[in-house]
Amino acid sequence: MQSATSANLGLNSNAVKVLEKRYLRRDREGRVTEAPLDMFQRVARTIARADLLYDRPLEEVQELEKRFFDLISSCDFLPNSPTLMNAGRRLGQLSACFVLPVEDSMDSIFDAVKNAAMIHKSGGGTGFSFSRLRPSGDVVGSTKGISSGPISFMTVFDAATETIKQGGTRRGANMGILRVDHPDILEFVTAKDNNARLNNFNISVALTEDFMRAVEADAEYDIRNPHDGTVTRRLGARKVFDLIVEHAWTNGEPGIIFIDRINAGNPTPSVGEIESTNPCGEQPLLPYESCNLGSINLARMVTGGAVDWEKLKRVTREAVHFLDNVIDVNRYPLPKIEETTKSNRKIGLGVMGWADMLIQLQIPYNSEEALKLAEKVMGLIQTEGQLASESLAEARGDFPNHSRSVFAGQRRMRNATITTIAPTGTLSIIAGCSSGVEPLFAVSFVRNVLEGTKMVEVNPYFERMAKEKGFWSRELIEKIADQGTIHDFTEIPEDVKSIFMTAHDITPLDHIRMQAAFQKRTDNAVSKTVNFPYSATVEDVEEVYLQAYHLGCKGVTVYRDGSRDQQVLSTGATGRSEKGEPTVDSVGRITPKERPEVMHGVTRIMKTGCGNLYVTINEDEEGNPFEVFTQMGKAGGCAASQAEAIGRLVSMAFRSNISVSEIVKQLKGISCHNKGWGPGGPVLSCSDAIATAIERFVTDKRRAGTLEVGEETDSMAGHGACPECGGAVEHEGGCAVCRSCGFTRCA
Repeated sequence: MQSATSANLGLNSNAVKVLEKRYLRRDREGRVTEAPLDMFQRVARTIARADLLYDRPLEEVQELEKRFFDLISSCDFLPNSPTLMNAGRRLGQLSACFVLPVEDSMDSIFDAVKNAAMIHKSGGGTGFSFSRLRPSGDVVGSTKGISSGPISFMTVFDAATETIKQGGTRRGANMGILRVDHPDILEFVTAKDNNARLNNFNISVALTEDFMRAVEADAEYDIRNPHDGTVTRRLGARKVFDLIVEHAWTNGEPGIIFIDRINAGNPTPSVGEIESTNPCGEQPLLPYESCNLGSINLARMVTGGAVDWEKLKRVTREAVHFLDNVIDVNRYPLPKIEETTKSNRKIGLGVMGWADMLIQLQIPYNSEEALKLAEKVMGLIQTEGQLASESLAEARGDFPNHSRSVFAGQRRMRNATITTIAPTGTLSIIAGCSSGVEPLFAVSFVRNVLEGTKMVEVNPYFERMAKEKGFWSRELIEKIADQGTIHDFTEIPEDVKSIFMTAHDITPLDHIRMQAAFQKRTDNAVSKTVNFPYSATVEDVEEVYLQAYHLGCKGVTVYRDGSRDQQVLSTGATGRSEKGEPTVDSVGRITPKERPEVMHGVTRIMKTGCGNLYVTINEDEEGNPFEVFTQMGKAGGCAASQAEAIGRLVSMAFRSNISVSEIVKQLKGISCHNKGWGPGGPVLSCSDAIATAIERFVTDKRRAGTLEVGEETDSMAGHGACPECGGAVEHEGGCAVCRSCGFTRCA
């Protein structure tokens, strides 16, 4: 094995930090017991040994182990997180994504709940289609009772996921899908209007070709009862489409998938119909299938300012071999999943570091040249991947369902699918590259490195170019970190601005065009977020959805900047009475509004690491938060005095008409050394507890109908600040990841 050390693996400090926190082996006391080098050796050794199953000599397997080690330790390629975490360890579950069937019976529904719990316990995420469940109000033949419908059963899955998540394992994540022609489709689209439920689900609507044609013709389409196939009514397609678009504009959900297009690419149609995808939407799977994903780091496929096509070919072939071996050494959570997965042997080879590749080649992300290169790069990966799978089939045999596949009689194949472009949030942190096929998250940003300590991070390519062109300064980088983008800095040359484009420098239509370019040469689907500015209109989202359909995408995920975290606590108050308003003096200084003699409010107990914190929030006559008082369960001490000080300052901000959402944003996610745990999850500090108490106060007011506020979400559902470190959260393919500590809301 290689004689490398962690220092010369090329991992930056943030990569090592994320590995130590989330990937490396620990003892019973929670102490890290392996270095990154050890992890790469463990994974390479475990995956290479699958070749022994095919009578490869031990010397050849040992040589393969060295090649696999070079492949992953260089970060030329990385498999999905469960493989890095679990290969060579007791759990041994290496897959990230699963799909489970939900048939229209109580036995099937609760079997799926149980099986999902087993998958979440093992570190995987699950996708479900609820389209086979009879609608709410339908008569159940066996009991003559009334069906409660798909949404009610989804809440059961959601609760089970929450229980497993709170048990201290990796976060469970679900995809819930409903066909657009299901009778409960309107309730499904609006299911997250109340975000007290389904917080462990991404939801997507499966759009059919018939529906999309009806949308464009402004016609009606059939709604069918899945129990017997009868047409129950007809709905205006445009009305339903507008509702989907409006909710996606509001908070990013539901997403959409084009289910007929997905099944047109189903490699084994006679085996079964695809009804669902994994939680982030890029991997359509049959019931009981799992898929093993991995990503090539395109940032490392550039040599001397040009794409190193030979290296890309070599890495692609090695990666296909690696992923096929994962299928054999994997320990599956259910026998049926092992059987189905090995029958089709699907793998999903994708990419990360795409933005970094373009920067090195000095190609603007939103250019025609970039779109052409995307097709060429992914085309080579798909072609070489198929050739590698064909070679493996010659040596090991075709996948068992080959005779029932679209390849039958045409070519040998070891794997039913080869390519998928998945989110690479934490993987890209380890590799030190940009995520997936997304543009840069930011040119510069602030990273929390220790409790209360922040460090400004800057894109290394930008730093190098800024120094070469003579406009580098630490002051400039700190200013950029405040904005993320360099678009408005006059001291930066225009040609540099065109190369270092961030997600919000690029139009939504350019986002979807890039997704479509990669989709043309991808077997499965492409995970990508179409970013919108906060000022985007509902019509802007509609245009992207229609363009995605016309350009051949298999699904769309959108995110309007600030839509979720702004909505969390937006009071919606468009005007207040002049009585008791704050006053402004001649130089613009605010004097907070006066306190009435009598006020009403609520007190909530927050369980912090320093003991119970009692947070009292009083409201003004219009029901808006006016002041905060705190009392520690343990009298006195530093924590009590700090909590009191925070309460006083928050009260001052309330009485000065500072936005409630902005106040919470400043307090939420601040972490101290002594964390607690409450009913809603971890309580990171007293300030975090106060912020959560304010969130819940406003949510309760909204539910009572006494205040027009937006959706209740936790800090990650709002996608504002990371709940673990308070860092910035990046959106990708229906998921969110903190580039500071590696926290992700997806399994």
